[in-house]
Amino acid sequence: MTAVTRLIVGETECQAQFEAEPTAFRWIFYREGTNVWIRLLELARGSDHDNKGTEIWSTQQDNDVVARAVIRCFDEVVSEDIEGTYRGKWGEHFPRTELEDLRTAWREHRGD
Repeated sequence: MTAVTRLIVGETECQAQFEAEPTAFRWIFYREGTNVWIRLLELARGSDHDNKGTEIWSTQQDNDVVARAVIRCFDEVVSEDIEGTYRGKWGEHFPRTELEDLRTAWREHRGD
């Protein structure tokens, strides 16, 4: 969510990574105007350089579409009352602050 928030407020490139030890999945975001290009790489190790990864998915979307999709997914977690068991499953508290930061940024920067 933090990477998408950074895109919405105007950054042109950012990344997020999910560890599936030892494998890692790296999301690479590029923004130009209102367009966002997303690449998803699978890496043998999280410390590997992008060029060692295998691209398993890519897309080009409007930044508004990306923000709405991420917000919708996390809102679904809340609506299904999964938030209460989130920490037990993922070892972290539900990212409520990050979700609200993204929602606020999206509302303030729609159409940028």
